Amino acid sequence: MIAIFYLALQILKLYSYVVIANVIISWLVAFNVLNTSNRFVYLILDFTYKMTEPILFRIRRFLPNLGAFDISPIVLLLLIWFVEMCMKLYIAPLIF
Repeated sequence: MIAIFYLALQILKLYSYVVIANVIISWLVAFNVLNTSNRFVYLILDFTYKMTEPILFRIRRFLPNLGAFDISPIVLLLLIWFVEMCMKLYIAPLIF
């Protein structure tokens, strides 16, 4: 049971890193620092997009339209951190 708990925490942490990488790479592409015609950049951007877009799309449905600003990754990161805190505060004492 302890191993499953730590595995779930690590998966949440890795997913938050994927969300942050998606945001940074999309900014770099938007400001023409990176070019998507580069195959490696395209593969990384495509991977992070496919990993984050299903959840970000659901979050965007509930957020107001702010024009060019997309705050859905911030909301997703806050949700991930909230779930991690709840797991550490409420589930960890039950396991240990």
